[in-house]
Amino acid sequence: MSDQADGGSSHRPSNDGALALALDGPTAPPRVNGELVFDTPWQSRAFAVTAALADRELLSWSVFQEALIAQVAAADRSGVDTGTPNGYWGCWLDALGTVTDTTGLVATSHWSARCEELADRLPGHDH
Repeated sequence: MSDQADGGSSHRPSNDGALALALDGPTAPPRVNGELVFDTPWQSRAFAVTAALADRELLSWSVFQEALIAQVAAADRSGVDTGTPNGYWGCWLDALGTVTDTTGLVATSHWSARCEELADRLPGHDH
């Protein structure tokens, strides 16, 4: 019998709804004609990783949205243009790093090191 069936708690976050992207507001991703806008491969990959983690219930979508709202607000206060794909997806990636650290999925030190390693790759060598 599973933990859920006998009234115990699960080690996974509760599935608080499918990946429901906001159409407007601070968590709404950049769109053109209703389609998501990604300027570079890392942006679409950050989205895909987040969607996969939420789909597998390894992170709570609502917790991620709260972290994203906080990142966008902090970026706006510091003058980052979060209305551009690069600014917005940078906030997305920072929020994902925060959530994966606080949930114990990936430690910040590992997250930061891997992000730096990938950022240092030459153009066209992102595979």
